[in-house]
Amino acid sequence: MRIGVIGGGAWGTALAQTAAAGGEVLLWARSGDVVAAINHGHENPAYLPGVALSPAITATADIADMAACEAILAVTPAQHLRSVIARLPGGTAPLILCAKGIEAGTRLLMSEVAAEIRGHAPIAVLSGPSFAHEVAAGQPTALTLACDDDAVGARLAARLARPAFRLYRSSDVVGAEIGGAVKNVLAIACGVVEGMALGQNARAALISRGFAEMTRFGIARGARVETLVGLSGLGDLVLTCSSMRSRNFSLGVGLGQGARAADLLADRRTVAEGAYTAPVLLAAAAAAGVEMPIVTAVCALIEGAADVREVVGTLLARPLRAGED
Repeated sequence: MRIGVIGGGAWGTALAQTAAAGGEVLLWARSGDVVAAINHGHENPAYLPGVALSPAITATADIADMAACEAILAVTPAQHLRSVIARLPGGTAPLILCAKGIEAGTRLLMSEVAAEIRGHAPIAVLSGPSFAHEVAAGQPTALTLACDDDAVGARLAARLARPAFRLYRSSDVVGAEIGGAVKNVLAIACGVVEGMALGQNARAALISRGFAEMTRFGIARGARVETLVGLSGLGDLVLTCSSMRSRNFSLGVGLGQGARAADLLADRRTVAEGAYTAPVLLAAAAAAGVEMPIVTAVCALIEGAADVREVVGTLLARPLRAGED
């Protein structure tokens, strides 16, 4: 099975490297420099420096070349997914979504966006705790591969999985997507805690309360609890909320240290998805009747509507409640 990868950033390149262990991979990138570096030097120094790429990976700047692929990994920022996959050539090759977010304006999950454009093709979601450099280096990683067609999911898992790249199959596409989208927003909040030097107790509390928000929203959107407590939910949340390698966490650190969101986002080569997901998630939660105070706080910081200490003070001043709901 020839695999196509849409996106020449760190994560797209890392997934291409893993998939290349099992056969040919065609990677599409916007940048001609990235395409040339992969084809001539077997490297992607712009996004994944220091990693020698498999010669089984070929890069292209022409998305029409994806017609030759039997399955396609879509590794583009969430807010650009619609425009990119709309350019794909026709066909019934399964589309594996690797972006984590909710589309602005429509409030659609990535699978719902893909279904509007390529409803004729099977859709799967790949999500879980994973830093691109570790995956590319062959370090042990476990992810959720969600697909509502069991036969397609089994075929994709057999092609993509490696001994150090374990894929756990699920039929809960919605649950896998919600975990990935919400954790990015919560990682910004955890970064704020780090940036303000509020301590490990505060971070642990925020992760647990944030997971409660994720669960409430996920259930309201039809996700299964067992998915949310798995790799694509709690697992990804813990990783992303604990390391400066996370773009969302590092953005939060900057906010916690007093920087403006607009300045931090303007200075980034890569996308901190949580910054764009936060307002969409908050609107979707309100429509579903779900309260998400941590997400509300992150939105206030991203929009510059409140000072970071004011936002944290508001969270600490919330009324005391019984239980863990």
